[in-house]
Amino acid sequence: MPTVVRFLLCFAALAAFSGVMGGALTAHLPDRFFAEGGREMARQAIQMQMWHALAIIGISVLMIQQGCRVLVSVSGCLMAVGTVLFSTGVALTAFWGIHPGPVAPTGGSMLMLAWLLLAVGVMRS
Repeated sequence: MPTVVRFLLCFAALAAFSGVMGGALTAHLPDRFFAEGGREMARQAIQMQMWHALAIIGISVLMIQQGCRVLVSVSGCLMAVGTVLFSTGVALTAFWGIHPGPVAPTGGSMLMLAWLLLAVGVMRS
C-alpha cells in the first residue's frame, strides 16, 4: 500500500476516533464547559470532521483501485489538513471562546478546494 494511502487511512481513523470522543464530550459535558453557543458549534464541527474522515477513506479506496493520481492524492492530503484546521479552530471557539483568527476559515477553504480537486482528478482519470 502506498505511503500516502497509509497516511490518509491512519488520519481518517484517528479523525473518526476523536470525532466519536468529541461527540461524547459534547453530549455529556455540563454547559459551563462551553462558550456561549459552543455546544451546537462543537456538534457541527464534529459532524464535519466525521463526514470528512469518511470522505478520506473513500479517496483512499479510490487511490488503491485506480492508482495514486496526483490530483486525487493532493485532494486527500488537503482534506486532511483542512479538517484539522477547521475542527481545531471551531473547537477553540466552542470550548474556550478563543477566536484563532483565520484558522477555521482557512481550513474550510482547504476543504472546498479538496472537493474541487477530487472532482477534477476523477474527471481526468
